[in-house]
Amino acid sequence: MVLQHLFPAFILIVVGAVLKRARLTDAAFLATTDRLIYFVFFPVMLFWKIGAANRQLAAEALNLYLAAACAVALIYVISTLFIRFLHVPAFQAGAFSQSCYRFNTYVGLAVILSVLGENGIALFGILIAVLIPMINILSVATLIWFSGRPQNWRFRLRTTAFSILTNPLVIGCAAGLIYAQWINTFPPLLENTFRLGAAVTLPLALLSIGGSLTPQTLKRHFNLAFAGTVFKLVLLPLIGAAWMRIFGVTDIYRSVGLIFFALPTSTAIYVLSSQLGSDTEFASASIVLSTALSFFSLSCVLWILHA
Repeated sequence: MVLQHLFPAFILIVVGAVLKRARLTDAAFLATTDRLIYFVFFPVMLFWKIGAANRQLAAEALNLYLAAACAVALIYVISTLFIRFLHVPAFQAGAFSQSCYRFNTYVGLAVILSVLGENGIALFGILIAVLIPMINILSVATLIWFSGRPQNWRFRLRTTAFSILTNPLVIGCAAGLIYAQWINTFPPLLENTFRLGAAVTLPLALLSIGGSLTPQTLKRHFNLAFAGTVFKLVLLPLIGAAWMRIFGVTDIYRSVGLIFFALPTSTAIYVLSSQLGSDTEFASASIVLSTALSFFSLSCVLWILHA
């Protein structure tokens, strides 16, 4: 049962890596693919899934959103203390911080669609709509703090606000929430168009993830990357499960939450680290290790869900 749900997502990641190694894809192709997914296909998919989401289902998920926000906030605090007291170099601090709580949305959508279907995707879409602004604030604030750039609060506030307001995923989620509130249904023509686009989005995203992984740098950064992976794949799921228990999260909401907490770190940490002066080599190593080991964290979650 576990392999049935996880194998399709991970085999596409492996295929993406093989295609890159065989030079059937290259850096230019992957960069174009990433832009198409990030700026077009994925925001549109989120708009579609959230725009037609079951309103009652979404409203009843408030405790899930609170539990997830509390878990991410607590991991951020613990990882920041880790940076301070274990003297993580400033050049790596921003990338390390992100690796502890950023999540790979593409893998999440693939697994949740396989395990929980359309209702699961709708809940996951709204969950990331709630968390993406929060995670961007934490990520950008930490990156700026350790970047050596001007430290006045106006600069931080401006950069953080711009990062959130121009984030295509935030825009797609926000538009979906508004549409769901006012209309909440799509005519067959648009429904079929969105469904066709979604059929392209996830496979293309997973192939792109595989092509972007560069294990050559893993050896140099293994210790710190492993520490970030422990935060992301061990501590966050445990803390998240505890918060869901505190808030009384059950049924499909608990299932979405458990899968969310067990996801590998996001490939977006590479992009943001590059833009704001953190260690992109470490970011790449962290992505490789987290993606590989997330097979075990997600397997544990799926075993729990089907036990």
